[in-house]
Amino acid sequence: MTFTVRDLEKFRSQLSPEYEDYQLELQEGNIVVIGPSDIVSSEIAVRLTAFLFAWITPRKLGRLFDSSGGFILPNTDLRAPDVSFVSRERLRKTVRAFGELVPDLVVEIKSRTDRIKKLKDKIQMFLELGARVGILIDPDEQTVTIYRSGSEPTVLNNQQNLTIPELFPDWELPVTELWPPVFD
Repeated sequence: MTFTVRDLEKFRSQLSPEYEDYQLELQEGNIVVIGPSDIVSSEIAVRLTAFLFAWITPRKLGRLFDSSGGFILPNTDLRAPDVSFVSRERLRKTVRAFGELVPDLVVEIKSRTDRIKKLKDKIQMFLELGARVGILIDPDEQTVTIYRSGSEPTVLNNQQNLTIPELFPDWELPVTELWPPVFD
């Protein structure tokens, strides 16, 4: 059986309260249930979003979305990256619905239970559909891998800076700033 976005919304409305924390996506006509992230991954997402937000907002470059922001893609999937960005030229005004476009930037952050291959595949799917940049953050290895269509992935470590010049000229972030601090 192949499900649609409408089927997914109907299914969600019928879930009992104990399942409300789970995110649902539509992948190749199948409903995929995604559990909550671990708090390390969640904190990394918030940190990256905060750094990007501080750069993007005053320059009015576009819009940032968290893992709850779903996008209906040209292949009819409904997917939600952990962090995503859409340029202002492509989304002049948000609406009270799923975005019906491919984000310019998609970020996936490996949770404790995630499999790297599935995250890479998700990023690759977004790139094939038109995303300009995909980023995979792996807290276990403390690496950031940048994917772009038509080029080999670039792996960054703690001695390097994350840059995304095609979307955010002059923005850079030391990779070490992504990791949650340890308080004394």
